[in-house]
Amino acid sequence: MTLSITQALAIIYENSTVVSTEILPIEMALGRVMWEDSIATFDLPRFDNSAMDGYAVKCSDAHTTVTCSEVIYAGDNPQMTLQKTHTIKIMTGAPIPKGCEAVVPIENVTLNDTQITLPENIQVNAHIRRAGEDIKIGTIYLHKGEKVTAYSIALLASQGITHIKVTRQIKVAVFGTGDELRPHFEKIEPHQLYNSNTPMFLSRAKELGCTVQYIGSSADTMESLESAITSALSADIIITSGGVSMGDKDFTKEAFTNLGMTLHFDKVDIKPGKPTAFGTIGDTLIINLPGNPLASMVNYEIFVRAAMRKMSGMNAFYHTSIVTQMRDDFRLRAGKHTVRLGNFDGKTFMPFEKQLPGMLSPLAAANAMLITLPEVSSLEKNKHVKIIPISWEITSSEQEDFFTS
Repeated sequence: MTLSITQALAIIYENSTVVSTEILPIEMALGRVMWEDSIATFDLPRFDNSAMDGYAVKCSDAHTTVTCSEVIYAGDNPQMTLQKTHTIKIMTGAPIPKGCEAVVPIENVTLNDTQITLPENIQVNAHIRRAGEDIKIGTIYLHKGEKVTAYSIALLASQGITHIKVTRQIKVAVFGTGDELRPHFEKIEPHQLYNSNTPMFLSRAKELGCTVQYIGSSADTMESLESAITSALSADIIITSGGVSMGDKDFTKEAFTNLGMTLHFDKVDIKPGKPTAFGTIGDTLIINLPGNPLASMVNYEIFVRAAMRKMSGMNAFYHTSIVTQMRDDFRLRAGKHTVRLGNFDGKTFMPFEKQLPGMLSPLAAANAMLITLPEVSSLEKNKHVKIIPISWEITSSEQEDFFTS
């Protein structure tokens, strides 16, 4: 039975178990997913402080000349109280003294030794950063299921956090099938091919934050396949390439079944890449992709990437799309859910004219893709379309329709 893309994704999500956790120093947690909410233990800022280099004043002294005899620097712990007809020079980040109602920037006053003439209008709380205006004590400032970024690390550091609990890296094992395939570092005969899929899958897994295990190419024999599979069962995801269609020697699925795999589906209504299969052995996901490079890449981005997001513990693990416009007219063959690779320039999207399942050159050039419904045979210039990014991450915590009609 051939499943729709949406049905296939639902089965993958349902069978993708979130991996275990570990505790890491915040500096080593970049790109990981938070396992717990982070709750503020104190206000940020911790105290009222000046947003400008200037003068701490009382608002009633506006449009008068006041006396300045003291200065407060960042890092000071001022004990004085500001009195009427007086001002205190204050630096950016310095604590606000008692009695201060506003800060006047230094460029807005007239200086005459210790005599400071203030402007006519001074608003209460002007240029004062109040304690807790950024983060209040007791509030959640980072949520479970969020990916750790350099900026969330800044938040954690501001709260004095040294270690956090995150999900561990997903382990991905990759091997190819086919007697004709040889590693790119070996010499090959005229009737053989270099295996481009395996290094592509490994590198993409690394780009997406996984650890990788290279199994190598497996010959098209049951014994060789079962040996390769057994060596990969400690991984969270096993990705194979080729051996999933209907040829006489394409028995990768049988080898996995012999080792206890539950096959959830083996065909998807998608062009290219219909012979994509998904199964499980325990908590290990088995994703068999087509042997043609472009077809395998497309299905990797749609199905493998989805599984990785779910297993990482992300709240926003669903694919989401960007609505943009077609750069020019484009015609395609109707009848199937069709994926077209292309380029998004920030304003418009244009699919590649030349895209065949066995091609490699479009892979490096593409930064996004669109998926059309079966009835679509043409996309006119300026038509609104939905694209799924490849070169950057955009996800949703809610499932949405990402098909172009």
